[in-house]
Amino acid sequence: MDLKFEKDKKRVVFSLGGSLVVPDGVNVPYLRQFRDFIFEFVNQGWRFVLVVGGGSQARKYIQAAKEIIGDSITHDDMDWLGIHATRFNAHLIRTIFRSIAQPVIITNPEKDYLDTTKSVIVSGGWKPGWSTDYVAVKIANRLKAETMINLSDIKYVYSADPKKDPQAKPVKDMLWMDFVKLVGDRWIPGMNVPFDPIASKQAMETNLDVYVTEGSNLKNIKRILKGEDYIGTLLHN
Repeated sequence: MDLKFEKDKKRVVFSLGGSLVVPDGVNVPYLRQFRDFIFEFVNQGWRFVLVVGGGSQARKYIQAAKEIIGDSITHDDMDWLGIHATRFNAHLIRTIFRSIAQPVIITNPEKDYLDTTKSVIVSGGWKPGWSTDYVAVKIANRLKAETMINLSDIKYVYSADPKKDPQAKPVKDMLWMDFVKLVGDRWIPGMNVPFDPIASKQAMETNLDVYVTEGSNLKNIKRILKGEDYIGTLLHN
């Protein structure tokens, strides 16, 4: 059952890319800074949902399985390996926010209880076919959060894949319909896109605005929350 309350201007949903948490081993310096950042805003009355990705953990397990059993690995198996990696990472994040976080991580964004009295709610992955970006959109919709920010390793969404097209340009503002054309409409476990295609369609259908920005630049994220000029891309209808 969906929660019933007005749009929450100070509840922010972060889709926290696993590449920030475990780029190749746990990124302790970044997590220290991120913890201080969250506490700074919590002390000002803000509340956060942190949906955590799988990062290198997920990719390494998926790759190992592929090397051992080859093409017989199924998309479901790859997804489950990624999901468990996200949940392990989510437990780490919940642990570092232990004093202010809901004590149980979210694993079902449709049914799990969301304790809105807590300053921090942490979620991992859900089930095969759905990325953590999709989980973040589902929770944002349930909570009627006004702001969702996708924290990844890129500064902007580009007009095309910059690795393939040297003419690709960073875009500050992009309509969902254009972004969906850019990333397609299929989710493949381990795929590397600015925002998951299925989550993008869900966000477009529910009229959710999503910022895409570099998660390591915490000063820039502060500017987004304060309504100041920022580096990044706003996806919207």
